[in-house]
Amino acid sequence: MRCPYCGGSETQVKDSRPSEDGAAIRRRRVCPDCAGRFTTFERVQLREVVVLKRSGKRVPFDRDKLQRSIDVALRKRAVDPERIERLVSGITRQLESAGEPEVTSEAIGELVMAGLKGLDDVAYVRFASVYKNFREAKDFEDLLGTLSDGTLVPAAPPGPEVEPEPEASGRRRAGRS
Repeated sequence: MRCPYCGGSETQVKDSRPSEDGAAIRRRRVCPDCAGRFTTFERVQLREVVVLKRSGKRVPFDRDKLQRSIDVALRKRAVDPERIERLVSGITRQLESAGEPEVTSEAIGELVMAGLKGLDDVAYVRFASVYKNFREAKDFEDLLGTLSDGTLVPAAPPGPEVEPEPEASGRRRAGRS
């Protein structure tokens, strides 16, 4: 493993342990050349998955790109990092164990949207707005209608119309204290 700081090729493993979800081995490494410390993760890869993009181009599946996309959607949201890791690992395992050598980018996008919908509604809307290339506010309204029970929550609960009180001109009306 090359050192990310100096490029040295002889790094030493100082500590190894399973990750929280048990799907990876976390290794703490040190470089003897520059004394830099860094962490690597070793994961099982069931098979090579190729992503078929909308343009027709075929690229290898990149777990890190999936992670970055989900991180962008979840930016500044209070979601436990362990839950995010479980989501990314779950999607990756689903793709690898599906038995298909190729998967469309649309299928990956739908898996991410389904995962985010269960994790955080705001992240779901953020991801969907980019993934589905929203162009106008109506697109957001339609998507919001699919959240929770399928209905939009009104800004104020419906109720009887109440006429506003006349503006006070500095005097109190009789009978009020």
